Amino acid sequence: MEACDVLIVGGGPAGSSCAWKLRQQGMDVVLMDKAVFPRDKVCAGWITPAVAQALQLDTDAYARQHILQPISAFRTGVIDGGEVDTEYHVTVSYGIRRCEFDDYLLRRSGARLRLGEPLQTLERRDKEWIANGAIRAPMVIGAGGHFCPVARSLGARLGADEPVVAAKEVEFPMAPGQLGTCRVRPEAPELYFCQDLKGYGWCFRKGDYLNIGLGREDNHRLAEHLEAFCDFLRRRGRIPADIPQRFRGHAYILHGHAAREVVGDGVLLVGDAAGLAYPQSGEGIRPAVESGLMAAETVLQAARDYRRERLEGYRSRLSARFGNGAAAGRELVPAVLRSVLARALLGNRWFTRHVVLDRWFLHVHQPPLSPA
Repeated sequence: MEACDVLIVGGGPAGSSCAWKLRQQGMDVVLMDKAVFPRDKVCAGWITPAVAQALQLDTDAYARQHILQPISAFRTGVIDGGEVDTEYHVTVSYGIRRCEFDDYLLRRSGARLRLGEPLQTLERRDKEWIANGAIRAPMVIGAGGHFCPVARSLGARLGADEPVVAAKEVEFPMAPGQLGTCRVRPEAPELYFCQDLKGYGWCFRKGDYLNIGLGREDNHRLAEHLEAFCDFLRRRGRIPADIPQRFRGHAYILHGHAAREVVGDGVLLVGDAAGLAYPQSGEGIRPAVESGLMAAETVLQAARDYRRERLEGYRSRLSARFGNGAAAGRELVPAVLRSVLARALLGNRWFTRHVVLDRWFLHVHQPPLSPA
């Protein structure tokens, strides 16, 4: 039977960030994922400078081989309503393709990879975990997203009794004719809230690639809302008329919307497996990366004593960074906006820049995660 110090289940940014930090300290890490990388991931696909800093990402070197679209402006509004253009004139974020970004972080992590291998069984024996009857490890990190099988070992009822955000997205390279009719500026992603304010759609150009999607607090009539959003973009002349019709779906939990256990004997949950997406924007990359790094620090400080009480510091780290859940809010768009003032606020340039963009989407008020 193969042995390792830490088994990580899930190769997205949460799992690969955790593996990277553990490997820097000499730990033997095996990372398992049911997918073969590179793989596609439903996501608008951008990272803030805080994420790049936490990952010690050399953006110039990364951009030489991958898509890294500087973002210095946004267009926002309400679907079928008015629009506000906000210019920063400096880079405030970067557009990435998840198929490239996730694969890069995974290969950089230095972990031993078992790709194309789903976690089918996880059994606790004598202070160790046995995965698929073939790998034993005293410590397991669950990084497999909303339906992470490791979460089940901590009692999560996957897909049941959990309010989720459901999203659909398509990302595709535009043909020459499409490039000529796409009016979305690469440096200015476009965000449009649904009229009932229970979600928003986005349209984001990354070089010659176009990403279009929509997420809502539930999946009720999601396809209908998505179709209406695409029609709106076409009528406004923002996108080509002949975009692909094969949108892909994804579901995740907003922080504070579900009480998943994140700590157990010899096990921690990170990223979407722990339900950490920001409640105001639904963004999950930064919470994924930061929780992965915090989990790694917790494991290192435990000094190979992985009893639950030794790992409880991870819960405290999450609360200090993201709030205790109840304070994080219960809605994708805060309740204050669910009123007759909503459109006026979203049409206000000061509110759009300093609240919607700076606070909800860019989180400029929160400094980058400091190295431990």
